[in-house]
Amino acid sequence: MFRLFAAIFALLLAACGSGGGASNTPPPVTPPVPPPVAEIKPTPVTPVPVLPLSMLHTQGTKWLKADGGQVALKGTNLGNWLINEFWMMGQGSAGIDDECKLEANLDTRFGYAERQRLMQLFRDNWITTRDWDQMQKFGLNVVRLPFIYSVVEDEKNPRHLRADAWRYLDDAIAQAEKRGMYVILDLHGAVGSQGWEQHSGCANKNLYWTTPEFQDRTVWLWQQIAGRYKDRVAVAGYSVLNEPWGTSAANLAAVVKTLYTAIRAVDPNHVVILPGHNSGNITAYGKPADQGMSNVAFEMHFYPGLFGWGQTGLQVHKDWLTCSGGSNSGVCEWDNKIKAVDTAFFIGESQPWMGLGLDLGGQIARASFDTYAKYGWATTAWSWKVVSNGGGQGQGTWGFVTNAAGAAVPAVDFTKAPVADIENLFKLFGTQAYEVHQPMQDWMTSSTVPQPFR
Repeated sequence: MFRLFAAIFALLLAACGSGGGASNTPPPVTPPVPPPVAEIKPTPVTPVPVLPLSMLHTQGTKWLKADGGQVALKGTNLGNWLINEFWMMGQGSAGIDDECKLEANLDTRFGYAERQRLMQLFRDNWITTRDWDQMQKFGLNVVRLPFIYSVVEDEKNPRHLRADAWRYLDDAIAQAEKRGMYVILDLHGAVGSQGWEQHSGCANKNLYWTTPEFQDRTVWLWQQIAGRYKDRVAVAGYSVLNEPWGTSAANLAAVVKTLYTAIRAVDPNHVVILPGHNSGNITAYGKPADQGMSNVAFEMHFYPGLFGWGQTGLQVHKDWLTCSGGSNSGVCEWDNKIKAVDTAFFIGESQPWMGLGLDLGGQIARASFDTYAKYGWATTAWSWKVVSNGGGQGQGTWGFVTNAAGAAVPAVDFTKAPVADIENLFKLFGTQAYEVHQPMQDWMTSSTVPQPFR
């Protein structure tokens, strides 16, 4: 639109001339004005077809179906569902800003049994059938499912399953399966916490790496999970530890190899996803095939424009996706890294639309997914649902969906609020009006390809 206005303005100036008396100075030559570039609009394909599922595997750098055909995995994370991140739901006051603090607070105030009831109430409402139906409308074919270990293991009786251990994982897999979508199971919060950050469940702990008992329990946990789902076609793979950055790259690789071996003892079928280090190091593993590992993928998280990676805007995404920031930068550099280790790649988290304006954000999101797919990489963006106290997409939130403008989320002080207020908040998450990122949905399902970097 700006180019159209510029062209019209230039034509008006030429038509008006200079006015006044005659002059021996030749009139200025007005360069020809190029025709305005037509604005590109998405042409969404609805309804999005449901494709049959096939047991996936990797070979070399490729994600493949059972028949050997290549598959492009494009999806989202179900963040804040089975491990809380308080910024995603308009909470975090009075120091209650991670799941461990919330659970300890509820235990102290109301008792363990009541805490369990309230957490179940939250989980039954954060993601419901309407979320799964809406995901399908975005044309997504995979979800990454972050969970804390205590969703499956009885925290009070280690190495024993909860009575409802499979309630949410089973449901997620079944809901995805009905819609032709895969699930990647992501241990986002290991017992003891595998990093210092709040999103590992317990901030400022990082006890996983110095406590052999916690590592052994994680081996046990993954064997229970792999044993249950070893023949489940809708499961695309196991992301064994989310952002395990509380240790060195070398120690990370050594510990993850023990998880790989444990999973392979009970499940020869599914892709085991090996986390990279926050230094960008994946070479500490060596070449997986040379280490006796097969049917694996590496995982990294890419956030151009965020967390100190340039500034939010078009340019940082252009540089990253088109390798225009240097001769060996951006996705090209990672393509070289992945080819060097001859291993498939999974971008477990990315955020290519937040704060960019809705249409541009939608275009860059589609361009990001398309670019990663071109290289054969699987991708799940962070995150499906992010709500705020005021609501509304604004210039683009972190969510594919958020609460509608005016559908306020109250900030609850969990240290003082009565049970009724906590119940009402948790129930609200299942009934609140949504505001979908409609331009992104349209671009994600469009037969017209966007050109945000033209």
